[in-house]
Amino acid sequence: MNKVILMGRLTRDPEVRYTQTNNNMVASFSLAVNRRFVRQGEERQADFINIVAWSKLGEFCSKYFKKGQQVGIIGRIQTRTWDDDQGQKHYVTEVVAEEAYFADGKRESDGNSTNFEDTFGNVATNPNPNPDFEVTPSDDLPF
Repeated sequence: MNKVILMGRLTRDPEVRYTQTNNNMVASFSLAVNRRFVRQGEERQADFINIVAWSKLGEFCSKYFKKGQQVGIIGRIQTRTWDDDQGQKHYVTEVVAEEAYFADGKRESDGNSTNFEDTFGNVATNPNPNPDFEVTPSDDLPF
């Protein structure tokens, strides 16, 4: 099974190209994905992963994803090779996106959101569409 699930921040705006043979759209971008565990005294490390999204998904990514935005990507790993003009072989490993999601919370200016900090120090925004029902984190959950 070849399935990848990533959440990270875009390191640049998606770059759009079209194939020469049948004019298919492809959007390329890279994600900075934080490593989950950090040794005490070390800075958090990130992996920079190249993503490609084809056709409609590529159009969506190019239109709505911007540098610095946190997104979720579900896809598969693909490796490919090609020879350049000097005859040198190049190898590339990338993730071909099959699904793409916004992972940033609603804008804080909206007024109906509550921020929570998870165990890794990441702040998550919980949109609260019903202001009469407030959700608060608790360690006393029965499960």
